[in-house]
Amino acid sequence: MVGSSHEGMHRVFQKDPGLVTRTCQQILHIPFPEPREFAVLNADLTEIEPVERRVDTLLRADTDQGTYLLVIEAQGKRDDSKRGSWAYYLSYLYAKYGWEPVLIVVTQSSATARWAARPIRLGLPGWHSLTVRPLVLSPDNVPVITDEKEAARDVALAVFSAMTHGRGTGAAAILEPLAAALETVEPETAVVFAELVEACLVDAQAQEIWRNLMAPVNYFFKNPVAEKVRDEGREEGREEGREEERAAMVLRILEWRGIAVSEAVRERVTGCADLGLLETWAQRAVHASAAEELFVGSGPVGEALT
Repeated sequence: MVGSSHEGMHRVFQKDPGLVTRTCQQILHIPFPEPREFAVLNADLTEIEPVERRVDTLLRADTDQGTYLLVIEAQGKRDDSKRGSWAYYLSYLYAKYGWEPVLIVVTQSSATARWAARPIRLGLPGWHSLTVRPLVLSPDNVPVITDEKEAARDVALAVFSAMTHGRGTGAAAILEPLAAALETVEPETAVVFAELVEACLVDAQAQEIWRNLMAPVNYFFKNPVAEKVRDEGREEGREEGREEERAAMVLRILEWRGIAVSEAVRERVTGCADLGLLETWAQRAVHASAAEELFVGSGPVGEALT
């Protein structure tokens, strides 16, 4: 299972290497030539000397205009030591393979993106022996994909969109159409993408929404994220007041999505002692456009809300 946003941010390009060229062409507007073939290479750049140097993801892209080495670095925060490391990576790779290296930095932070985009110039003022110009993908240029059809057209890009915006409340708007789009790809790929998104969602409420979206999907029950959800559910089942906790979750999801909750709805949710029904309402809260939609098929709604 993917355990951190750092891992998720670069491993999505290993799962779908074509995402590199699509983001370069569509987001950065770089005329990257269309690759004939991709290969994931060993990311270890350690020399014989006992100094370990390892890039996050290293891809080879063969195109009609030549072969490129794509160095993808996930960066959580500013780290000035990377200026020397990145220059070393590119020089070493060019010397070892003879292919043109391209540095792509991916980040969930706008501040980190501004820092990473600064050219790295080594040499005399006005006469630089080496200049490194990273390409940067960040919340500032990666689109927020909230349309289901758009998400289905490029599921990997929709996944990357959710991951890139995973540190903000904007992630929630991406999750529902993304969940629907995942149903259009093969289950094995969908599981990997679901884990990558899970790893990059920092906001607790966004994580809760994502888990509720994923829980009903059959393939998802086979992956560790769903196992964690079920384990948490079993633990809650051993604690007193689990119904109250689940009821509070239902109301939190509605309120966080900006849906008005009347006193009648609040009373019905908090007064429910059926954990299974509360779970159903929690899943409906992710999709509902009005709070009353929670209760469709759950009994005499009109009577209960009067």
